[in-house]
Amino acid sequence: MTEQQQTASERPETTTLPAGKDPMLRVIPMPADANYTGDIFGGWIMSQVDLAGSVPAMRLAKGRVATIAVNSFVFKQPVFVGDLVSFYAEVIKVGRTSITVDVTVYAQRRAAREECVRVTEAVLTYVAVDANRRPRVVSEQQ
Repeated sequence: MTEQQQTASERPETTTLPAGKDPMLRVIPMPADANYTGDIFGGWIMSQVDLAGSVPAMRLAKGRVATIAVNSFVFKQPVFVGDLVSFYAEVIKVGRTSITVDVTVYAQRRAAREECVRVTEAVLTYVAVDANRRPRVVSEQQ
């Protein structure tokens, strides 16, 4: 069933972007990022989530971080070619060397109607690393 064929009751619940928060990343997926039906590849979304999550982790670590775990990842709605996709990330836990980040992803469809849906939620863990790629204490500067 195409998006146009969905009835009103089958359409995803619309929402708004988080007020007072800036996205860590905002991007428009292109046809090369999609399968033959126009749905954006999950792997493309996952890589963008990893980039967005790394931003607050790097800021807090004051240097290099490496992704060590994808704790959860839920695709709630598809993303389509031409959507404006916004990635919001916030640190939810800090360990000795690790930083856990919650990432929420929204797609704004058909900009003229300003339809916005939550499409993905993920929790990732990063570890602060030194110049030799060894774990280091988060409060240490690189």
